[in-house]
Amino acid sequence: MPGRISEKMMEALCCFLKGRKAVWEDGLDAEEWAEFFRLSQHHQILPMVYDAVYSCPAFRTCPEGFVLAVKGQVIRQVMMQSRKTGEFLQLYQKLAEAGLTPLVVKGLVCRSLYREPDYRASGDEDILIPAEQFPECSRIFAENQMLPAEPDKDPEKEGEVPYYKAGGALHIELHKELFSSESDAYGSLNDFFKDAFVRKIQKEIQGIPVYTLCHTDHLLYLILHAFKHFLHSGFGIRQVCDIVIYAGVYGKEIDWEEVLEKCRSIHADVFAAALFDIGEKYMEFDTGKAGYPDSWSQLKTDGMELLEDILEGGVFGDSSMSRKHSSNITLQAVSESKRGKKAKASVLQSLFPDRRYMERNYSYLKKHRFLLPVAYLSRIGKYLKETRQSKGNYAKASIEIGSRRVDLLKKYKII
Repeated sequence: MPGRISEKMMEALCCFLKGRKAVWEDGLDAEEWAEFFRLSQHHQILPMVYDAVYSCPAFRTCPEGFVLAVKGQVIRQVMMQSRKTGEFLQLYQKLAEAGLTPLVVKGLVCRSLYREPDYRASGDEDILIPAEQFPECSRIFAENQMLPAEPDKDPEKEGEVPYYKAGGALHIELHKELFSSESDAYGSLNDFFKDAFVRKIQKEIQGIPVYTLCHTDHLLYLILHAFKHFLHSGFGIRQVCDIVIYAGVYGKEIDWEEVLEKCRSIHADVFAAALFDIGEKYMEFDTGKAGYPDSWSQLKTDGMELLEDILEGGVFGDSSMSRKHSSNITLQAVSESKRGKKAKASVLQSLFPDRRYMERNYSYLKKHRFLLPVAYLSRIGKYLKETRQSKGNYAKASIEIGSRRVDLLKKYKII
């Protein structure tokens, strides 16, 4: 079960999602409030939980100076999100006026379903475009002060190209594919979305018509995006919120059997059911309203161990360097499972991932493969620098976390 502070955070989050205020009379001292808000910020849900708790009697135990600091942080985050949304919609209109068909996925579409959209923070916006539209899209980006965040890479060869707005707040991930086709563990997931542009729908957000995935494809993508991050080092509770809210709003328009069949084909069905188990237990997910069918309910999956992993990992599974680098172990376990080999965790997997993984982080390897040993030395040097001030054995911690998370992959029948 989640710890006491995590339980309180989940309760406050549910209050926000359901439009209620927490009515706690007591239960948290000053230090616990500090941990409560630290954890909320770690999961990037601070504005939502603050909105739920600021008026409850128990909040009086929080020091005034700390309250003002948290309130200021919330206001800044909400204002920044509002600014980013405005900048994005202005740019999107330019793309649409040029006759392009960019599909907005995740962020903006999910935020629009929250009762206070700007309280749900997004680090960037994600757009999926047909590959042949990339040159024109890139030209319009340049005309509107959107600059490539990785100028050393060849954007024509990348499946995902990040941009940022010069002098602005907006960041965009421009996708030609939703998942890296280079990944042995999840590159094949793109096959599920080969008809995404044929099945696309249009949704109005703040008065602007926006193309996006159809509801069945979008729910599937939200689940598989979380699945991808789970195979790495984890994901945060905010992604579970998005999935549960999306299913609750559009469930009757979703082909649940299609989603289940596709999840089952990649051994993600039990994982997906665990997400909805968390939704039922902690977010009041209404299975009846969502049209959640018996075929899903019959999976009878307990999501508590998954929830503990989510809460421990933070919004992108980056709560520690050891956890981040343990992803080499889990990804390798999935790849080996696909090849019929037994999954295992080792120091070598943690420190020396395969060449394709290294190429994504050291782009010069794509042209000069013989420099792989140099890249490994650079990687190890970077790790040593990052962990120099940390206590304990970094490699040992990575192995322990990786082994524990491989056990989770087995529990949820991914491998």
